[in-house]
Amino acid sequence: MIMIRSIVRPEKVDNVLAALMEAGFPGVTKMSVVGRGKQRGIKIGEITYDEIPKEMLLTVVRDSDKDFAVRTIVKAARTGDKGAFGDGRIFIIPVIETYTISSGIKETEDGATEEVQI
Repeated sequence: MIMIRSIVRPEKVDNVLAALMEAGFPGVTKMSVVGRGKQRGIKIGEITYDEIPKEMLLTVVRDSDKDFAVRTIVKAARTGDKGAFGDGRIFIIPVIETYTISSGIKETEDGATEEVQI
């Protein structure tokens, strides 16, 4: 399993969430974040804005679904046909195991599940 962390423009979040749902990836965590990337903020006149508002989306998918999920996110988050500076970034992180709190089920990266005794 892998976690996909997507940093996208706030105005593109609904597009990305809808595209992920349609592609079969309904589980997403969304949070508002601020930061800057390669553009080093935005300079308007004499004022530089270092902290640009973005949205971070987290989703966990099987390794075999990674490329499809990433293409789905890029297509939905990109501005125009070729994209624009500041469209965002995607980070891929390995996930060793997950736990479902309500059921106590543990799932490992090989797909095995077991109930965790509390």
